[in-house]
Amino acid sequence: MALQDATTISRRMKRLEAATGGALFETGSAGYNLTEAGTRLLAHAEAMEAGARGIREEAQDGAGLAGAIRLSASEGFGTHIVASRLAGFANAHPGVSVDLIASTGFLNPSRREADIAIMLARPRGGPLIASKLTDYRLGMYAAHGYLEATGPIGDFASLAARRLVGYVPDLIYAPELRYLVEIDDRLEPTLRSSSINAQAGLIASGAGCGILPCFIGDSLPGLKRVLRAEVDVERSFWLVVHRDMRRLARIEVFINWLRGEVADAQPLLLGAIREG
Repeated sequence: MALQDATTISRRMKRLEAATGGALFETGSAGYNLTEAGTRLLAHAEAMEAGARGIREEAQDGAGLAGAIRLSASEGFGTHIVASRLAGFANAHPGVSVDLIASTGFLNPSRREADIAIMLARPRGGPLIASKLTDYRLGMYAAHGYLEATGPIGDFASLAARRLVGYVPDLIYAPELRYLVEIDDRLEPTLRSSSINAQAGLIASGAGCGILPCFIGDSLPGLKRVLRAEVDVERSFWLVVHRDMRRLARIEVFINWLRGEVADAQPLLLGAIREG
């Protein structure tokens, strides 16, 4: 069956290439790649797909929203902001399923890997609509027990003498995550993880001190923010969606819900309160 399917696909592709007057694929070391003509045709095919989805969405509006949404977000934001609030959306729209991909790295809306992505920087190109979702702050945190055992951290000299927790340098997936270099290029973590949640766990256990988003550090009751004036890092989250997907009713409703939740979480995101 697999051979027949491949043969059928090949025959149909040859017919399509004959109709369009040019090759749509070329072979390389990594397999098949779109030619320039294939890329142009793909744009039209995606527009047709989006139109068909729009028709289905309009037909479903009378009976309530339905369908699937795939959201890609950084591990920290996806876990501590989205996941903790997602029940509200699910209860309001039971016909919509949500895939929350909260990981180190992002799926690419340009390649339709995700419907919506919450990214650390505005994408430079592609058929995307991007807008700032929110700013957020990061600070230096240590466990109360760690500070009792090692003494207070009053300046950079005392910070440099402490064990630091941070990212694995060669696994940092975005330049916006290079916090320590921005503060002082002499600061190097000796306990490292690609996971911000694992870093938070290390810091909470008293293994060392490190930089965390305030929406994580302030939500853990055993942590204290130190060097507040000296270590005050600000970053932004960007909401990114494929321009064709933006027309879908369920995407629009989800984006409006997400913006409302983010607006409600502003004090936590900006380090103005301590929850928990």
